[in-house]
Amino acid sequence: MVVKPKRKPVGQVPGTAIYTGEKKMDEVLITLHEYGENDYKSRHLNSDEEFTSSLESHTKSWIQVRGLHDVDKLKPVWHHFGMHPLIQEDIVNTSQRPKIEPYDDMVFIVMRVIMPQDPPAETEEKKKKKDKKHRPLHSEQISIILTPNSVISFQESETTLLEPVVKRLMSAGTRLRKNKPDYLSYAIVDTVVDYYFQALDVLNEEIEQLEEKIIKDADERDLQHIHALRRDLIYFRKSIWSLRDGLNSLIRDESKIIHKDTKVFFRDVYDHVVQVIDTIENQRELVFSLYDIYMSGLSIKMNEVMKVLTIIATIFIPLTFIVGIYGMNFDPESSPWNMPELNMYYGYPASLLFMLLVSLGMLYFFRRRGWI
Repeated sequence: MVVKPKRKPVGQVPGTAIYTGEKKMDEVLITLHEYGENDYKSRHLNSDEEFTSSLESHTKSWIQVRGLHDVDKLKPVWHHFGMHPLIQEDIVNTSQRPKIEPYDDMVFIVMRVIMPQDPPAETEEKKKKKDKKHRPLHSEQISIILTPNSVISFQESETTLLEPVVKRLMSAGTRLRKNKPDYLSYAIVDTVVDYYFQALDVLNEEIEQLEEKIIKDADERDLQHIHALRRDLIYFRKSIWSLRDGLNSLIRDESKIIHKDTKVFFRDVYDHVVQVIDTIENQRELVFSLYDIYMSGLSIKMNEVMKVLTIIATIFIPLTFIVGIYGMNFDPESSPWNMPELNMYYGYPASLLFMLLVSLGMLYFFRRRGWI
């Protein structure tokens, strides 16, 4: 999930719009949703003239822009609403820090969408192995412009992440159709935050499965899995931490565009963001504990190996001593201190039997002490 940011060239004039992300679709798609309490219509806009003429009506509208790679296609939207050059620059700068900035006639919101990716198809053999790999999450930037009569959203790809909002907008009699565009902007922000909970559920399930596997039988791949989870959680936390401050300011500050009744709903989103941050912190602690469990298991395995090697070495110490004694080359006839066993007919097998009894005796002693 970690996105490596690209930077625009050094020395560019502030407000220079340069797309810093990857091209995720062939063409820029612009969809106009016009709605009221009793009507709704949606259509795709192709030419600049069609876009300009379509926005002459005074109905509430949502301009949904998908694809940011072609800056020239975005300029008619920017110029029609008189967006500041710095806003234009932030829209196409996909490594932008999440924020909420109020202007005189609009509110600018930048968020990072983090949602579960569809898992790849698994074969029956992989299902039997039950070896769960790290499941990556989808991440992209979404920008929202709120004006008194319109909402303009910019997203990088053609994903259906805002499809729930479109379906609600198509249903007659909903609060989304009755209220002003500031409520639509809330609905978009709330949908993005809901995806955070889905992503956290995926990570939580992955952490639980990894914990069970590490306790049973850990291997080197588990360590890589732990580091991947830790990177994702750090990126997750960085992507939404500043959003909490922006929502807090939006709730407290006076605004001509966001009405008092809608601020109640934004306060609910703020509570959800705080809950997401708390959950991320808890999951980070769990991942750190997984690392401790992994290292503890590794130490236990190492101790088991060292215990076996120590027992083997301990058994062979007295055997080496016995062999060393009887390996001394002294002539038994020239010294009164001779070894009578050297002239025994069964001396060799007797010494082997004695060493075997010593080994068995030591093993019995280790067993009685609970060392093996």
